[in-house]
Amino acid sequence: MARALLIVDVQNDFTEGGALATQGGAQVARDVTAYLREHDEDYSLVVSSRDWHDADNDNGGHFSEAPDFIGSWPVHCVAGTTGAEYHPDLDASLIDRSVLKGQGEPHYSAFQGHTTEGQSLTELLTEHGILELDVVGIATDHCVRASALDALVTGLKVRVLAGLTSAVGVESRAAALDEIRVAGGEVVEA
Repeated sequence: MARALLIVDVQNDFTEGGALATQGGAQVARDVTAYLREHDEDYSLVVSSRDWHDADNDNGGHFSEAPDFIGSWPVHCVAGTTGAEYHPDLDASLIDRSVLKGQGEPHYSAFQGHTTEGQSLTELLTEHGILELDVVGIATDHCVRASALDALVTGLKVRVLAGLTSAVGVESRAAALDEIRVAGGEVVEA
């Protein structure tokens, strides 16, 4: 069966020093790069997602000057800014394709994103015959969670490599991983 790796939002704004930093985000960038260098032959396709928000609006209420950190957030990952770029320790040359999500909407799942040519992630994975998907990245309790759950809904066999993720909080991380397990996904801690 063809397997792909999905790298979710390993961007400067989600790592230490960024607008919405997760603890350990920079380490995730280093670890994902090391993992890919060791396991590149395990994957038919390596796809990344990036938050890619509009600068001139609130992105459907996603940005707020008084964020609740549940459905509204400080400004982050604005298209074309340093914060939206991949963390420098993530070797982007190892990525085959990328999808951008947000773009005026409050998107969390990579499955809401599109390539620069307009192809959805589902279309891209189908085109490559992908039946199994490993998910890594940032943040375990938000975009990794949403992407893994959407992958399960599409019928893919999903593994979250939890050791290659970073989260906003310890309790929300545990709840997200439990939700993925209950939905039929596998969680690999190592």
